[in-house]
Amino acid sequence: MTSTASSMDLRQGQSPHDRRPAWQQRLRRFGYVPAKDAPSGDVRDRLVPPYTEPSPRLWQALGVPPVLAGRITRWSAWLGPLLVTLVAGLMRFWNLGSPRAVIFDETYYAKDAWALVHRGFEVNWDKNANDLVLQTHGHLAIPTDASYVVHPPVGKYVIGLGELLFGFDPFGWRFMTALLGTVSVLLLCRIGRRIFRSTFLGCLAGALMAVDGLHFVMSRTSLLDGVLMFFVVAAFGCLVLDRDRSRARLAAALPVDCDGRVRPDARVADTFRFGPRPWRWATGLMLGLAIGTKWNGLYILVAFCVMAVLWDVGARKTAGAHHPYAAALKYDTGLAFVATVPVAIAVYLMSWLGWILSPSDGTGGYFRNWAATDGKGGSWTFLPDWLRSLWHYEHEVYEFHVGLTSPHTYQSNPWSWIVLGRPVSYFYESPNPGADGCPADAGQKCAREVLAIGTPLLWWAACFAILYVLWRWAFRRDWRAGAVACGIAAGWLPWFMYQERTIFLFYAVVFLPFLCLAVAMLLGAIIGPPGSSDTRRVIGASAAGVLVLLIIWNFIYFWPLYTGTAIPIDQWRARMWLDTWV
Repeated sequence: MTSTASSMDLRQGQSPHDRRPAWQQRLRRFGYVPAKDAPSGDVRDRLVPPYTEPSPRLWQALGVPPVLAGRITRWSAWLGPLLVTLVAGLMRFWNLGSPRAVIFDETYYAKDAWALVHRGFEVNWDKNANDLVLQTHGHLAIPTDASYVVHPPVGKYVIGLGELLFGFDPFGWRFMTALLGTVSVLLLCRIGRRIFRSTFLGCLAGALMAVDGLHFVMSRTSLLDGVLMFFVVAAFGCLVLDRDRSRARLAAALPVDCDGRVRPDARVADTFRFGPRPWRWATGLMLGLAIGTKWNGLYILVAFCVMAVLWDVGARKTAGAHHPYAAALKYDTGLAFVATVPVAIAVYLMSWLGWILSPSDGTGGYFRNWAATDGKGGSWTFLPDWLRSLWHYEHEVYEFHVGLTSPHTYQSNPWSWIVLGRPVSYFYESPNPGADGCPADAGQKCAREVLAIGTPLLWWAACFAILYVLWRWAFRRDWRAGAVACGIAAGWLPWFMYQERTIFLFYAVVFLPFLCLAVAMLLGAIIGPPGSSDTRRVIGASAAGVLVLLIIWNFIYFWPLYTGTAIPIDQWRARMWLDTWV
């Protein structure tokens, strides 16, 4: 039987690559690399790759001694991100109180935040409350009647913290979003450095986000989406830290051969326990705060949990596990679930503490007394009244969200977000010459606008970067590309289920950090991998540098539209590159 089977094997004279299934051979033309062809060697370097360092030739050309070069390399791991963050912060805090107006949805969140930090629940404000807030510098009485709101309270508590520190005025209610926007740049620099193993590419990703118009505008406006974006980035960073540290522990448990190299071991890989994973718990905390800001954080939670389990499977597979999925299911999945989902739920419930502790006699939060009035009876009366009332509130909010189809001037379809099809105008005035910053010699009225739109060249480059990371993930099995694609998909794809709902471009700020990581990854590929020839690197670096400079120029060109700076109407029209931007 054995000899017969061998005689029927038409591949016995072929090379190992040619014996692959036909589908794998066809995919090789697109760059596919089968798992068995992955580079071998020290498993430790595959589990926790070393960071790249500048070539010694660079330091020699600059005349830097080796000892100083080593110090600069070490210091740059933090100095680089901090420098990028400093620039981002200066831009975001410059003239933060302008326009001195309640712009777009600040009319909801700024006042809701002020009520939350003082009463524990949102209230109904008078129709002229915005004018009174600006006229009295926030010194007005807070109403007592509860208001029906459709977003959880975490983001408004964050905004309210800035109001407590700096007052109930535009600077106060924008302070925390500006701070979180600035810190998110630092987080992205460090996250990019860790996943790319390159300080340069990490700082590049953060710098790209620092000069993105949508991130800039959202950092200077007291809306919830910028707060949500921060918690999502923080959760992703916690997961990446957990990935590195758990893989380092796994590598330390593997045997070392006589040459000092770490080798795979099936027994260790199939039975290893990662032990305490505090960064997983931190991930659950951040995701709970994200969901407590806006409900679309739920999709991020699901996507990140699946990704974390797949990372554990990949670690065990790299370490030589024969049954990596079974091992991950036995040792990892349960603990990963406990560290994220219950923690996130607990944090979400805690965020409602002000509403829960408010009176249940009709003078507290909206629907706080539902269980004692309209909710009497039923099969769930054994639950506390506050929990039943909160569940009813959440059900009503869900019905509102899925049924929100009222037309809006600036609504857009999620298909158009990636190309900036329909931005949102937060503020617009037409000052006369000599007034509100309009030049006296303008000869005509000026336009003063705050437009929530990304830096066009960055977003259009991101279209190609998305294709690149998808190719890199599918055909090169690059976990970094998969992680970036996961972040984009979790923040973007769920909105396609609600295309009839009234939705806006600025929701895309949640997955913007992952777009910047994708563009940085693409630029890294353009520059060329380590070991490329000097000619290849010079040409690649020149091309990448030109693109980055064009993105920076594009941000500067649109600066007046991001900051509400008055410019002659002709200059404003020149910046309306697409008809749908007007």
